[in-house]
Amino acid sequence: MYKNSEGYADPTAGSAMSQIMKEYRQKQKKRYADKNRRKIYVASKYAGDVDANVAAAITYCRRVIDEGYMPVASHLLYPQILNDNDPNERDLGLLFGLALLRMCDEVWVFGAISPGVAQEIEEAKRLKKQIRYFEEVGA
Repeated sequence: MYKNSEGYADPTAGSAMSQIMKEYRQKQKKRYADKNRRKIYVASKYAGDVDANVAAAITYCRRVIDEGYMPVASHLLYPQILNDNDPNERDLGLLFGLALLRMCDEVWVFGAISPGVAQEIEEAKRLKKQIRYFEEVGA
């Protein structure tokens, strides 16, 4: 039983405090769940029509989020930092992506399989990751 500052029972305040604590615990539980979502490696083509492929990859990541998971899309990160037209930097970006893939729970492959995506699929198989295949946006 909740007691006020004078030591008397105060069921109204006790009920209110109980509800506040219940809401707080629910928020903390949701924060923990969001922070610990399963990580999904998003594999989709980047080269070619880069603008269209980036837009598609963003759509794929949104789908992963909407399904309750955390997307990991290295091809949206490393081309912002490394020069994809330089073969050495492209290879470095692909290696970084494979390192991220290792930390993911699953690999979701979207659309056509490019040489880079094929490497990611082979690594996922080697690591015995679950692989799911999806059609491209608009397909």
